[in-house]
Amino acid sequence: MNTTAGLKNKNILISGAGVAGPALAHWLHRHGFTPTIVERAPGVRDGGYAVDFRGDAHLTVLGRMGILDDVRRERTNMGAMTYVDAAGRKVSTMPADVFSGDLEILRGDLGRILYEHTRDHVEYVFDDSITSLTEDPTGVRVTFERGEPRRFDLVVGADGLHSTVRALAFGPESRFVRDTGLYCAIFTTANHLGLDHTGRIHNAPGKLVGMYSARGNTEAKATFHFGSPSLSYDRRDTERQKKILAEAFAGVGWEAPRLLDAMWEAEDFYFDSISQVHMDTWSAGRVTLLGDAACCASPPSGMGTGLAMIGAYVLAGELAAAGGDHRAGFARYEEAVREYAAGCQKAGDGVGRWMVPDSRFMAWFVNQNYRLLPYVPWKGLIAKGIRRTANAIVLKDYGR
Repeated sequence: MNTTAGLKNKNILISGAGVAGPALAHWLHRHGFTPTIVERAPGVRDGGYAVDFRGDAHLTVLGRMGILDDVRRERTNMGAMTYVDAAGRKVSTMPADVFSGDLEILRGDLGRILYEHTRDHVEYVFDDSITSLTEDPTGVRVTFERGEPRRFDLVVGADGLHSTVRALAFGPESRFVRDTGLYCAIFTTANHLGLDHTGRIHNAPGKLVGMYSARGNTEAKATFHFGSPSLSYDRRDTERQKKILAEAFAGVGWEAPRLLDAMWEAEDFYFDSISQVHMDTWSAGRVTLLGDAACCASPPSGMGTGLAMIGAYVLAGELAAAGGDHRAGFARYEEAVREYAAGCQKAGDGVGRWMVPDSRFMAWFVNQNYRLLPYVPWKGLIAKGIRRTANAIVLKDYGR
C-alpha cells in the first residue's frame, strides 16, 4: 500500500471541473496529495449528452472510486434508437448496446456525482481561469483572471478540447486539434414526443437531428450533427452559435423546426466541432494533460469519458508510485495510457460518415444497413468491437 511519508509535489492544481478533473482530484486525495480545482464556469456544469461506460476496465475504475452504485442509480436505461424519415415513419432500429454501452448516464449527472464525491476534501475555485504558468525549479507560479497568483508544485490540464493549460504550456491548439469536418449541438427540451427511454433520429444529406428522453422521461435531449468546413465563431457567443445551427438545419424535416424553435430558450445549449487531439507528448516540465485536453477521442467513438476516468486513475496512481516525482510519474502515466488512447481515437475514425451521410445515396445505404442489422449473423459485432477497445488496458492496483 502506498504511503504519504516522503511524498513530493503534493500541492497540485487541476484546471477543469468536468469529469477528468474531479476524477483525478479524487485519486490524488486518496494517495495523499492536496488537489485544487479551478473551473471557468460559476458552478458544476449541467446538461450535455449521455456518456457511456463499457466493459470491465471502465466499471472497475468506477467501482474502485466507490461511485459505481451512484452511477447505476442515475443510469438512463435507454432502449433501442429508431431512425425515422422526414415524416416520422420508422426506417430502422439500432440496438441499445451500440449507443449506450453497459452503463449510460447523462454527463451532467456524472459531473454532479463526482463533485459531491470530492467537494469535502478538494478545494474548488469556480468562476475563474488560468492566465499564465511560470515554472521554476521548485514549482509553478499561476496567475488567474480573477484570483490572486498562487504557487503549486504541479499543474494538470483537464480542461477539455480547447484547453487553456495546453495552449499556455505547449502552444496554440491549431498544432494539436484535428477537426473531422463535423459539428454538433445539444440542449435540453420538453419531451413532446412522449419518448419512453428511447429516441428518434433523422438523417438528411450532411445532417442528423435526434431526440431522446432523459431523467425518467421528464425531459429530452435534442441533438444535431452536421458537416461543414471549419467555422469561425466566438466559443462564448452562444447566440451566434444558435444562429449557425438554425442556418445549417433550415429546411430539414421531421422535428427539426420545432426543436430549433425550442433551442432559443435553452439554457444549457452546447455547440462545438467534433475533433481529436494528437500530441507527441502530454507533459512539459511540471505540467501534464488529461482527458480531452491530451487525447480527445471525439464523441462518435463513445470512448472519451471512459478514457478520461481511466487516465485519471492511472495518472494519480503512477504519480503516487513514484513518490510524487513528476518526471517519473508523468512518463509512466503516458506510457500506460497512450496506446489505449490511440485505440479509442481509432474507434472514432470514419464513424462520422455513418452518423452524418454526405449524400442521399449514402443516407439510403446507411439506413438499409441499419434495417438489416437485427437479422444478420454479425449483428453483435459492433457492440463487441467497441467493448473490446474499451477493455484494451490492464489496470494496476495502486493500493488505495
